[in-house]
Amino acid sequence: MKTKRTDYINWDEYFMAIAQLSAKRSKDPSTQVGACIVNNKKRIIGIGYNGFPIGCYDDLLPWDREGDFLDTKYPYVCHAEMNAITNSSNKMQLEGASIYVSLFPCNECAKLIVQVGIKEVVFLSDKYADTDIFIASRKIFDMAGVRLRQLVTETKEIQLELNNDI
Repeated sequence: MKTKRTDYINWDEYFMAIAQLSAKRSKDPSTQVGACIVNNKKRIIGIGYNGFPIGCYDDLLPWDREGDFLDTKYPYVCHAEMNAITNSSNKMQLEGASIYVSLFPCNECAKLIVQVGIKEVVFLSDKYADTDIFIASRKIFDMAGVRLRQLVTETKEIQLELNNDI
């Protein structure tokens, strides 16, 4: 009698992998971020990645991080969290949901996360923790009672094969 596999990924790894896979869709040359929203039944209800708004062509807008504000990506880019929320098929399910993100959310995304009722943020990287907008994010999340959790896992890589030889 065969026994079940023991090397499967857990739920946190699965949902963060979906966020990371979504980030691969981003055309941003410096930072690719993905997000995956999960309801309390462990069902994915929204995914997104950072990019320009629908109809705004990425060949016509800047991807620069520095320079005059209007010549950078910042006034134009939609963050992964925003896209995951707006891509959600059932806005009512956002209440009490968790969002898995590659990078800790900025203050603008924190406000949006709180406004739609998401109650947990699971993140991988927090490389900008000491900057003002991320300090503000933490304050917003703390005041709104949103749980923050950095994903720490022994699984560092998940390999996918895109072939039909399963």
